[in-house]
Amino acid sequence: QVQVVESGGGLVQAGGSLRLSCVASGRTFSIYFMGWFRQAPGKEREFVSAITWNSGSTYYADSVKDRFTISRDNAKKSIYLQMNSLKSEDTAVYYCAAARGGRPVSLDYDYWGQGTQVTVSS
Repeated sequence: QVQVVESGGGLVQAGGSLRLSCVASGRTFSIYFMGWFRQAPGKEREFVSAITWNSGSTYYADSVKDRFTISRDNAKKSIYLQMNSLKSEDTAVYYCAAARGGRPVSLDYDYWGQGTQVTVSS
């Protein structure tokens, strides 16, 4: 099993920045890639960004490209999401997830965190 725990959410004004962190524990050797997702009230969960554990290849949703940056620290078994130029529509619960395989740009991840709230005030 793998456990993932997110942190770093909060309240920020539009145009501001936040950095989310996610640390994995347990059988982390089985992780192929990790990603960030978000779910706004009344909406379905959506893909935000992902990164492969070994090569560091990155993937982004069009809505966050050029504003968000995903990164990893293999030694710390952690990934990060630097969010800049935040908009009110970025308000959501952000989830970190890990996958043993499959497609990074999908919802088919094996392990999920509890989520962290990001609120962007306009």
